[in-house]
Amino acid sequence: MRQDDIWGAETARSYDTPGTGMFAPEVLGPAVDRLAELADGGRVLEFAIGTGRVAVPLAGRGVPVSGIELSQPMIDRLRTKADEATIPVVTGDMATTRAPGVFRLVYLVYNTISNLLTQAEQVACFRNAARHLAPGGRFVIELWVPELRKLPPGQQAVVWHSESGSMGVDTYDVLRQQVVSHHFRFADGERTRLFRTPHRYVWPAELDLMARLGGFDLESRHADWHGAEFTAESRSHVSVYRLPTAER
Repeated sequence: MRQDDIWGAETARSYDTPGTGMFAPEVLGPAVDRLAELADGGRVLEFAIGTGRVAVPLAGRGVPVSGIELSQPMIDRLRTKADEATIPVVTGDMATTRAPGVFRLVYLVYNTISNLLTQAEQVACFRNAARHLAPGGRFVIELWVPELRKLPPGQQAVVWHSESGSMGVDTYDVLRQQVVSHHFRFADGERTRLFRTPHRYVWPAELDLMARLGGFDLESRHADWHGAEFTAESRSHVSVYRLPTAER
């Protein structure tokens, strides 16, 4: 499964769910609030900007937002909401592609760093963020905590979502630190639809080491965008990494 095939025209058409799911105000609002606070009036760059779920409302706050995105169909969808002058986007891989300018904040949300399927690519993503940032700049990552405690001994699959009309199943390759998320959609009188995405899962401690290799220090980690305490039971985290200031 190639990433540019997964995030094609069909996915772009069905990606936005206004007012629900990851577009729900209670999900999106706190993320935009926190990112605007961290930007502090400076320029920001979103890796894997997609259809502009976060970038469009952030730009609406007056924050200058640019993006990098691998999928042209996702960019085309974004362009129905904001033009190139409002939100400039460079087409390319978030691990290697450069966007013009220097930024105060780079962010990568909703587990997307796990779309890079090797450790080397994930380390390269941190280094690419560092290349875009001014001294003292921050890199923010939102990522889920691997749920291997839910994996029964000898089993490879975990049901992570189940309700009327949909089901989610993760299949793990614990040797290679890989997981494939299977998203099933059911409808009366219709065939079941399946959407699959491969990931490389990352533990918080490994992510911190990647950050150090990229020149960052961990500034803060919380369980959500509201700033809840991160604990052993947290299912995800928002981690803020920072480059040294020029004086260091």
